[in-house]
Amino acid sequence: MSILNDVPKQLFIGGTWADAADGATMPVDDPATGEILCHVADAGPKDARLAADAAVEAQDGWARTAPRERSEILRRAYEIIVSRTGELALLMTSEMGKPLAEARGEVAYAAEFFRWFSEEAVRIDGGYGVLPDGRNRMLLMRRPVGPCLLVTPWNFPLAMGTRKIGPAIAAGCTMVLKPAPQTPLSSLALAGILKEAGLPDGVLNVVTTSRAGEVVEPLLTGGRIRKLSFTGSTRVGRLLLAQCADAVVRTSMELGGNAPFIVLDDADLSAAVDGAMTAKMRNMGEACTAANRFFVHRSVADEFGRRLAERMGALVVGPGTRDGVDVGPLIDEAGRAKVEELVADAVERGARVLVGGVAPDGPGRFYPPTVLADVDPGSRLMETEIFGPVAAILVFDDEDEVVRRANDTPWGLVGYVFTQGLDRALRVSERLEVGMVGVNTGLVSNPAAPFGGVKQSGLGREGGRVGIEEFLEYKYLAVPLR
Repeated sequence: MSILNDVPKQLFIGGTWADAADGATMPVDDPATGEILCHVADAGPKDARLAADAAVEAQDGWARTAPRERSEILRRAYEIIVSRTGELALLMTSEMGKPLAEARGEVAYAAEFFRWFSEEAVRIDGGYGVLPDGRNRMLLMRRPVGPCLLVTPWNFPLAMGTRKIGPAIAAGCTMVLKPAPQTPLSSLALAGILKEAGLPDGVLNVVTTSRAGEVVEPLLTGGRIRKLSFTGSTRVGRLLLAQCADAVVRTSMELGGNAPFIVLDDADLSAAVDGAMTAKMRNMGEACTAANRFFVHRSVADEFGRRLAERMGALVVGPGTRDGVDVGPLIDEAGRAKVEELVADAVERGARVLVGGVAPDGPGRFYPPTVLADVDPGSRLMETEIFGPVAAILVFDDEDEVVRRANDTPWGLVGYVFTQGLDRALRVSERLEVGMVGVNTGLVSNPAAPFGGVKQSGLGREGGRVGIEEFLEYKYLAVPLR
């Protein structure tokens, strides 16, 4: 595979590629076969310090760079990504498993963050005002927050990088990027693209590592990193928040979800099933936005379940590189084992398997699309992010009941509501304790929209006009008139 051979396997620090200081490497495997694709550098604490050194050294000069120059770098990177869609999609599928069609979709989604923030870079503004006493003037300016640590997950290895890197570049911040150890290759390819697009040395530094604790904690407690942007589990997010406390590091976090998918009695069932397929099966269900709990009105539950099982059962499971495949492997054995345990628990509590439910024999981390009906509310998958292709259906009888049950969770990232009544859609959406709601749609992610949740699903927002705000500070100047 040419793209696999072309991607650097070293750390990217200060604009140069280098081995880990102690020479360590880590394997990257193909989740469809379990075979090792290659080895990449495995950074340790010394490498993390070098990356922070490079980011700190580059910060002042980068902050003074003209907004138009930052914008043009992002625009050039956008164009390069688009021109290499096929190669980047194949690389992503090889290390993460998603089908090539989905990988190409992610490449387009990832590129769009660079285009969006290239336009936002030149729109950073300030303000001027007369203070209440009439004798003083107030000048407001926006400044980059400073060197940032960006920690990205494995499930969207290219898009989660651009969603963080884009606003940081636009705002004038330097960065240390730590991608997930399962999918480092997309981030290394992205670093090469940004260098090609003209990003100055030291602005972006990439440390691939299997030793996250040894690398991340010293950066957060050392006092030089001023911002953490993290996407991952709520459990890890809590640990990182504690580590940020000593140096009062500014944070934004996109954490776990437990998305309710609500089908009211007046819903268009065809639209609801289409939405369910998107909300559940995008990325094989390995997404924080994936529908986790399907609340379906009792009057339409049987028909909805029948239609959804028919659609899910028709999906083709196999290696993501194979033509005609709809569902690739899960990321690793631990992920598949978790899905198997959650399904087994639900079945033991009385759930009916409408389709799927049994992992196939043979190599790879495959799990079939599965629909469960009559799920007991006490089942573990009702309180756990499934991160797999499993739709669990529960029935409800009235609107107040379903809102209460949907909100009965520590998480609040996204919810989905299907109804043909606009007033019902707005009423239920307003009552859901989530940061985003898909109304008659199973897809909410868009670079132009603010992405994020409430409760234990995170802090701050990514994307949209507010996405750059996470990387900017206000500075106020008091100017008296004499």
